[in-house]
Amino acid sequence: MGIIEIEGMKFYAYHGHFEAEQIVGNHFIVDLTLRTQCSKAAESDQLSDAFDYQIAYRIVQEEMQIKSRLLENVAGRILNRFYSEYRSVENVKVKISKLNPPMGGEIGKVSVTLER
Repeated sequence: MGIIEIEGMKFYAYHGHFEAEQIVGNHFIVDLTLRTQCSKAAESDQLSDAFDYQIAYRIVQEEMQIKSRLLENVAGRILNRFYSEYRSVENVKVKISKLNPPMGGEIGKVSVTLER
């Protein structure tokens, strides 16, 4: 078993409870952790035996493009995609951070982390 981490994926997207957030958009950072079988790839040194990081990025990118009111909804969709499309994934953890959220004060970011 192994752990693959893709950290600091940056997106501009239109997630948020307030209507203005869904029109203006905001910057988001996504961190992804996948627990999957890595032993065959460790021996063979072949991409065909590994979980392709580009596929993982594409899944996150596609889900980030779909507007949602809650970060929990976006994170849940990302988890569902990995489990429905890749049986080799044993555990997925996704953290989505919204930079400079509109909360009436100076806040660097808010984050939601879901794991299953």
